[in-house]
Order: sequence, then structure tokens, then C-alpha cells
Amino acid sequence: MQSYWRLHRYPILFAVACILFYWSFAYNLVRTDFVKLFMLFGALFYLTFKIIQFEKWNFKFLLVIGILFRLVFLIAEPNLSQDFYRFIWDGKLIKNGLNPYLYTPDQIMEQATVSFDGMKELHEGMSTLNARHYSNYPPVNQILFALATLLGGGSILGSTIAMRLIVILADLGVLYFGRKLLQHLNKANHLAFWYFLNPLVVIELTGNLHFEGVMLLFFVWALHLISKNKEFWATPIYATSIMVKLMPLMFLPLFIKYLGLKKSAIFYLLIGLGCAALLFPFYAPVFIDNYSESVGLWFSNFEFNASIYNVVKKIAVTYFEAKPWELIDSYGSLIQKVVIVIVLLLAFLRKNQKLESMITSMVFALACYYFLSSTVHPWYVVFLLGFAIFTDYRFPLVWSCTIILSYYAYSNPDYKENLWLLAIEYILVIGFFIYEMIGSRPKKLYFFKK
Repeated sequence: MQSYWRLHRYPILFAVACILFYWSFAYNLVRTDFVKLFMLFGALFYLTFKIIQFEKWNFKFLLVIGILFRLVFLIAEPNLSQDFYRFIWDGKLIKNGLNPYLYTPDQIMEQATVSFDGMKELHEGMSTLNARHYSNYPPVNQILFALATLLGGGSILGSTIAMRLIVILADLGVLYFGRKLLQHLNKANHLAFWYFLNPLVVIELTGNLHFEGVMLLFFVWALHLISKNKEFWATPIYATSIMVKLMPLMFLPLFIKYLGLKKSAIFYLLIGLGCAALLFPFYAPVFIDNYSESVGLWFSNFEFNASIYNVVKKIAVTYFEAKPWELIDSYGSLIQKVVIVIVLLLAFLRKNQKLESMITSMVFALACYYFLSSTVHPWYVVFLLGFAIFTDYRFPLVWSCTIILSYYAYSNPDYKENLWLLAIEYILVIGFFIYEMIGSRPKKLYFFKK
């Protein structure tokens, strides 16, 4: 024991400090206190970097502290996001036999369609935007919400703990399949800990109960199966990832060169059937209209932590007297088309015959989408970070550190963003991205060659 302490005393002390900082984050922080939030996050990021630097080959040590970091949040109420109220609300609707895609929370409160424990508290806790609109969370998410409310015994705290355990198990799954995929790609498997121990991942997933990690679990699992030439076994797993969050839909065209035309056609068909099977229990005649309306909000009615959009908005409003509410609507519609073009260019112009090259194309596609998007919440970057570790690109790791600057908006009653802080965030991220694209390694000089 003494010899172990002598060899590992600094990482152990760093880990204890992280646990204390996570405790303060979970139980003594309000999101309006930006200075404390920023300092805690910065300290956690630095200490985590040093721990991985010292112990990157010590799998058991890193695994144990990663679990301990997460267990700190076990009974904490999420303090940076209100979304969990809607998660539990949707789960309770399903538990009571109601389809969450057919009724808004406001409608249910007005019409008294159903009654359940904590109903008023959940409605008051969620954002007014959430309360006014139909659920935009895909079917597998809904199933997990219902499971959490069932396991939670009807209480909000119990449901929160159940969801937290689901998220922790998903992260363990990402670590398991991520290490296997890294081994297949001949990369150091300790790279998986840049995801597993990343403070953004711990805080936004375990702490704030976002389900990007669950989506990532099925996504990485599917990539692992594909790497073993079991692409058809991967289709139900990939479909499940889509039905947790829709983001993996974006990458489907990138499989054409990797699988070949015939195999990719079958691959797409089976994924489509898998998605349809998962969607079927929730289907109703008005489902498509309701769901499209809710999803469309994030493209045309909301803005947060944007980069290119803020530049476009500043120019359009200042020099062309554009109306902001009209600009974001037209911009959202345009960006959807631009992202489709970018993905198709990556699919047909890059050499995606190798798995790592295809995953790199996925990193480019998602990064471009986020750079163009009018809304980039901190937990969105978790997905990008989660599969960027299988490539040579590290700008998502930089982003996972700098994106905390976006939380400054919540320190103001009117949620006004500080554009200087956002500029710092994106100058560092996009600057590092450009550096990696034109960096010292010759293979990165040519975007469409690899």
C-alpha cells in the first residue's frame, strides 16, 4: 500500500481534489454564478489532464476514478439544465398510457387529461418553450424516460437517480467498445479516457442528464461491429442510436464508399426498417406534423452559442436592416441544405474506403454543422468528442474545454450572451481546427485525400 502511494500519490491527490470540486459543482453551484462555474470547470479540466498524463496506462485506476466522479452526482438535482423535468414528464405520460408526441404539457395541464405524482412541479420546472411544444425526443429516449420513472418509484428524485444510472452505464459501454475500436485502428486505447474522464462529459451527461452518451454508446458499438465486418448485425444498433438522437442520420451517406453500393443499400434498408420498428409504437396520424414542428424549432426559432450565425446576424442587422426573427428562420432553412451538400461532398470526394478515414469524414461533417448552426449547447459537443478520439484530430477536445464560456449567458436574467467570450471560444476551436488541417503532418494538407 505504501509503495502504491509513493508511485501514485499525485494522481490520487488530484483525483481527490476532483471529487471535491465535482461535489461543489453538484451541490453548491447555481448556473448564474458564472465565475465559480468557470473556475471549477477550469480546475477540473487541468487536474483531469494531469491524471491522464500520469496514469494513462493504468486502466483500473482511471476506470475507478471515472466511476467515482460520476457517483458524486447520484442524488443531485441537475443545476445547469431544466430538460430533465421534461424527460420525467414524458416518461410519466407513457407510464399512464399517453403518447408524449400527441400532447403538449400545457395542453395536459389545461385539459386535465391525466394526473400523476409531481405533475405540477414537473410542469413548473421545465422551460416555457418545452411546456408549449410537443416532445422532440426520439422513441428510444422515450422508452428510457419511461423506464426511469418506473424504476424511480414515482418520485422525481427516484426517476433522476434511475436516469443517472442509465447514463453512467452508457458511458461505461462507450469506454468498453471505444477501447476495442481503438485497438482495431491501432491506436492507444487510453485515448478513450479523454472521453470517459472529460469534465464536460461527466457534468453534462451524468450531472445534467443529457442522453448524448446513450446515443454514442450505440453509435460506437455499431462502428465496432462494422470494423469486424459485421455490418448487417450493426444495423439494429445503428438504428437504435438514431432513435436516441437523430444526429447519426447525417452520417449515412458516408458509408457508400466504405461498404460499396450494394452493401450500403442493404445497410440503409435495414436501418430504415429498424427505425420504423422502434417508431411504430408511438405512431399516430398527427405524429409527423407534431414532431416536425418541435424539431424545426431548433433550426429556425432558437439561438445559443453560435459562431458563423452570429457573424451573419451582425452583418445582416447592421448593414441590411434585417429583422432577427426573420433572419434565423431563413438561415435555419438554408443551413439544412448546406449541411446536406457538405455531407454529400465528403461522401463522394473523400476516400472513405478505410474506417478511420470514414470516421474522420464524420468529424468534419458534424464540426461543419456545429460551426454553421445557430444553436450549439455544450452537451452537443460530447458526441463530436466521443468519436473524434478514433481520428488524429483533437480540436473537439479543445472545444470541450472552451465551450464552458457559453454558460455566461445564464448569469444574466435576460440570458444575453457575451459575444467576446463566444469569440474567444470559437477563435481557439476553429484556429486549432485549421492548424490541424494544415499542420506539420503532410497527410493533413489535402482535405480530400486520405
